[in-house]
Amino acid sequence: MLEIEPVPCLRDNYSWLAYDRDQGVCAIVDPAETAPVREALKARGLKLTHILNTHHHPDHVGGNLALKEEFGLTIVGPGKDAARIPGMDIGVVEGDTYAVGGHIAKVFEVPAHTRGHIAFWFEADSAVFTGDTLFAMGCGRLFEGDPPTMWSSLSKLMKLPDGTRVYCAHEYTESNGRFALTVEPHNADLNLRMADVKATRARGLPTLPSNIGLEKKTNPFLRPQSPEIRKVLGMEMASDVEVFAETRRRKDVF
Repeated sequence: MLEIEPVPCLRDNYSWLAYDRDQGVCAIVDPAETAPVREALKARGLKLTHILNTHHHPDHVGGNLALKEEFGLTIVGPGKDAARIPGMDIGVVEGDTYAVGGHIAKVFEVPAHTRGHIAFWFEADSAVFTGDTLFAMGCGRLFEGDPPTMWSSLSKLMKLPDGTRVYCAHEYTESNGRFALTVEPHNADLNLRMADVKATRARGLPTLPSNIGLEKKTNPFLRPQSPEIRKVLGMEMASDVEVFAETRRRKDVF
């Protein structure tokens, strides 16, 4: 199994170290900046071999060029957004696979937050890196897409096995949960999760990774079929996409 550890960056970002000492491979997913990554590598005696980028935003690619210069690594990112990924060597698209040593990632195109956003699913390692598309109890803002596009992207991720660990790129869980409770206040799984999240954050610990099964039970953006959400929104007869769109609109002004 890949060993996967968070590297806190900037204010609330997580870059993710994913490594296999026996195989001599070490990737950093979405390096927001260089200093925390270097410190994490030094503490573990690791050398970077890869960068995996989910999308082009500066808080996900800010460390690309400096780390590439230092380690001579390979940068893998969204092939349809190559011009906006600094230093990218290999572009991947929907259905491609990419091997980090013996660890195989399947690529999903999951646009809407950005038009070129991708996710990396390491099936054998039961891990998916979702960038800013799927968050713990949330989803990304629709900067370069619309509600049908984001709902399609999220629906791809919902089809992964429930036990798949979700490694997203921000510590937004508690604030996302507060919003979730405004649209589904009687969701017992959500209330239990929020109690755990509050206790975890009180200890200064990351709330991640999540997993697909937990997200399907507690993430309002994956639950447009929920009778309670539909009732709260006054959209009992609406389509799933319409309910998703209204949920996202409300989160934007929450």
